[in-house]
Amino acid sequence: MTSLPPLSLYIHTPWCVRKCPYCDFNSHESGREALPESAYLAALLEDLDQDLALARGRELVAIFIGGGTPSLLSPGFYRTLMAEIRQRLGFAADIEITLEANPGTTEQQRFSGYRDAGINRLSLGVQSFQRDQLAALGRIHDGAEAVRAVEQARAGGFDNINIDIMHGLPGQTPALALDDLEQALALSPEHLSWYQLTLEPNTAFHARPPVLPEEETLWDIQDLGHERLLQAGLERYEISAYARPERQSRHNLNYWRFGDYLGIGAGAHGKLSHVDATGQWTVERRWKTRQPEAYLQRRRDMRGFVAGKREVTAEELPLEFCMNALRLTGGVETALWQARTGQSSAALRQRLQGSVKKGLLQETSEKLQPTPQGLLFLNELLADISHP
Repeated sequence: MTSLPPLSLYIHTPWCVRKCPYCDFNSHESGREALPESAYLAALLEDLDQDLALARGRELVAIFIGGGTPSLLSPGFYRTLMAEIRQRLGFAADIEITLEANPGTTEQQRFSGYRDAGINRLSLGVQSFQRDQLAALGRIHDGAEAVRAVEQARAGGFDNINIDIMHGLPGQTPALALDDLEQALALSPEHLSWYQLTLEPNTAFHARPPVLPEEETLWDIQDLGHERLLQAGLERYEISAYARPERQSRHNLNYWRFGDYLGIGAGAHGKLSHVDATGQWTVERRWKTRQPEAYLQRRRDMRGFVAGKREVTAEELPLEFCMNALRLTGGVETALWQARTGQSSAALRQRLQGSVKKGLLQETSEKLQPTPQGLLFLNELLADISHP
């Protein structure tokens, strides 16, 4: 019998106190107003119920609650949500359940409540510890609040914490970027996401671009920061992700290894594989209604919560697979291609020859792995795969 990929669950919460000028995620300003917790909880569960047939008989290896700012919702909300999900789907014995949180929207009592609700991993969106940088990024916390949030999370029972740090910020020097890393490392996170600020379409920064560091400065920041993180005992396992041993993000690893995931909540995306009785594979992507008010109204709409869906064609699969797998510094086993797509390796290998010749991919029959050069020029590598 053909084995389907591991399954995780993504839950989207679409509200933030303030929309950051660099953010292109589906997030909507709520200020400090009370959120419609009861209505959103009911909608999430109905959304999940409508997708359950896609996951029948499969257990969850990870749950990731992203946003927006999930920590705007109460511990009681998550206690009920986790209990209801567990009644509908099996949980792996070592399931990882991550909640994104922003410093300034939490306190120790909330962290303790989240931990009691079954959440066992926390991802804190710190971005910087510098006052001027935080103001430029539109963040609502300061450096001291970021430090306090980590300390309160530890006191609340969390022993698996990720800290998000940005680099390449307006006016940032290598010294300032390294200072942010030093302050983050002083908090001993199990995982650190360290990524460069990019100006994404449909953001305030894209419409009114800030002055960013020169290219040479960006390279210096990247090289110096990478070396410092390695010295601190954090291993780079993905382009912008560093972790201590056995502390890689399981949800993200499943995503990058082309696993399956259900997506519930306003604007959530999902990817599901199906194998019929003849052994024929299909991979489907689906997405939910984006606007929070429209999403809540779908509870009373016979159309349900799905805004759209499409089957990934055989022609698209090599690029879809590689867009994820080649972000991993150690690559993936070549055999994973057939295990995740049902296709023979010949279809993929044909797409890779040009990148191997350019030195962007390692030449090995056991692994599909980018070279150090390939990691630096991933877009070029993917372009080769898209147009062999």
